Amino acid sequence: MKILCVGRNYTEHAKELGNAVPESPVIFSKPDTALIKNNEPFYLPDFSNDVHHEVELVIRINKMGKQIQEKFARNYFNEIGLGIDFTARDLQLNLKEKGLPWELAKAFDGSAPLGNFIPADEIDLRDIAFSLTKNGNTVQSGHTSQMIFSFEKIVSFVSQYFTLKVGDLIYTGTPAGVGKVNIGDKLEGFIGDKLMLSCEVK
Repeated sequence: MKILCVGRNYTEHAKELGNAVPESPVIFSKPDTALIKNNEPFYLPDFSNDVHHEVELVIRINKMGKQIQEKFARNYFNEIGLGIDFTARDLQLNLKEKGLPWELAKAFDGSAPLGNFIPADEIDLRDIAFSLTKNGNTVQSGHTSQMIFSFEKIVSFVSQYFTLKVGDLIYTGTPAGVGKVNIGDKLEGFIGDKLMLSCEVK
């Protein structure tokens, strides 16, 4: 099982970090040790003083495939979930300034909390609203209509480079509103008004 992630897939988020809007998906990966399941807590790492929350819709691959055409991509995932891409922003900025990969800032242990899933057939993929609250206050909200690259485009694109296998996860990008988390914060993620994910910061 692998975790592939899409960066800068919402225009306003790219702008808030001063990044150009990409012409093709920006892809990075996380190891399985990044996953946090069952609403277990996230422990702030001691190597960063500026860890940010980034709530994201997550698709789960249900069929092995490679070099998938976009028109067939919907056949390769059957569930939509919610996750958080925790990012050590101070490390990331330092690495970017040096022209180095982001993995230390993105792929550390516990950096990918994963919530519940719903069958993709039960929801309109073009009309998914999702949000994240911190201590009861909404800090991020997004909608699939705001995505630069659709689920199908992402699946097709990544499959040109990586063979997708059953159980692989794709984090599909975050909307604007990312921000720092601190010890004691409680994060809750929603699809519509349905609670999908809860995570305490320790």
